[in-house]
Amino acid sequence: MRTQVAIIGGGPAGLLLSQLLHKAGVASVVLERRSREYVLSRIRAGVLETGLVNLMHEAGIAERMDREGFIHDGTLIANGNDQFRIDFKELTGSHVMVYGQTEVTRDLYEARDAAGATVMHECSGVKPHDLTTDAPYVTFFHEGAVHRLDCDFIAGCDGFHGPCRQEIPLSVRREFEKVYPFGWLGVLSETPPVDNELIYSNSERGFALCSMRNANLSRYYIQCQLSDTPDDWTDDAFWDELRRRIPEEAADRLVTGPSIEKSIAPLRSFVCEPMQWGRMFLCGDAAHIVPPTGAKGLNTAASDVNYLWRALVAWYNDGERGGIDTYSETALARIWKAERFSWWMTTLLHRLPEQSEFDIRMQDADIAYLQHSTAAQTAMAENYVGLPY
Repeated sequence: MRTQVAIIGGGPAGLLLSQLLHKAGVASVVLERRSREYVLSRIRAGVLETGLVNLMHEAGIAERMDREGFIHDGTLIANGNDQFRIDFKELTGSHVMVYGQTEVTRDLYEARDAAGATVMHECSGVKPHDLTTDAPYVTFFHEGAVHRLDCDFIAGCDGFHGPCRQEIPLSVRREFEKVYPFGWLGVLSETPPVDNELIYSNSERGFALCSMRNANLSRYYIQCQLSDTPDDWTDDAFWDELRRRIPEEAADRLVTGPSIEKSIAPLRSFVCEPMQWGRMFLCGDAAHIVPPTGAKGLNTAASDVNYLWRALVAWYNDGERGGIDTYSETALARIWKAERFSWWMTTLLHRLPEQSEFDIRMQDADIAYLQHSTAAQTAMAENYVGLPY
């Protein structure tokens, strides 16, 4: 097989890159380890930055998002019973879109199908080769046979556990990581959201987040022990704990119901430098991970795709290689800012095992400053709606 860009990983980052390249006349083949059904069954975040919304319009996949997504002009921050609102629209002139990552992936699949794209699922043993030459290629096992895919470039959109990052030599690769000493227990329920906007809540009992997917599908999270399992939490126990961690007025109007999905996610911050090696470029979780508090996971992947797509198109159309040569430097400059924001949101709103009384007072003071300072709110709003590409 032969293509221009081999994309390893068929999640939203890989599919979005493939779709954008297609719109610009650049061919690609997507190799995905899992089945399509598995990819579409993954429950992920659903807050889209302005930059990602614009990319979806450029990719020609925004019609359903525009129709069914929810524009949020702000968010609510709570500390105990004290609650205040950050007005994104007033502070930045922008907003975010609430539209599930699963829906983004479904829209991308439909667009790739309509274009007759090659998206191969259940590919195992995927391995990139000859990355520092002008003729890289990928080998993989699919439907009982070993295949070879020759290409000009390789995009590693294969997640944290994928093979691409490991191809960067240890003598070159640097990895930075912070593991947080707690997890998030998440519940999806067919109930109306407790509020029209997200509620981020800090309490003596730990963090809670009230989010939504649509008018009758809510997503709630509470901070939990890393040793917990979903089976440790009955639905009733989850709802009781959530009520204790959000302001009383929100708890009083909370509509509960059976969970249709329940899971626990550990939290970590992670960055790999560099994000390219020869003709291979890393995108998304393959290169970096953020705790979900700042809603940056899918959005940081999208910013990588933005830089890589434009660099590849410039190379094919004009022979311009500046964007390719500086991809890692450009992408990382924005990634580290998103990492900082996600780390700040996480440390601001969670209770940490080692916190002293002084640390808790500092946390309260930080939230109080955010509540009463327009400058602090503007800084948060700018980061939340998304820094410019």
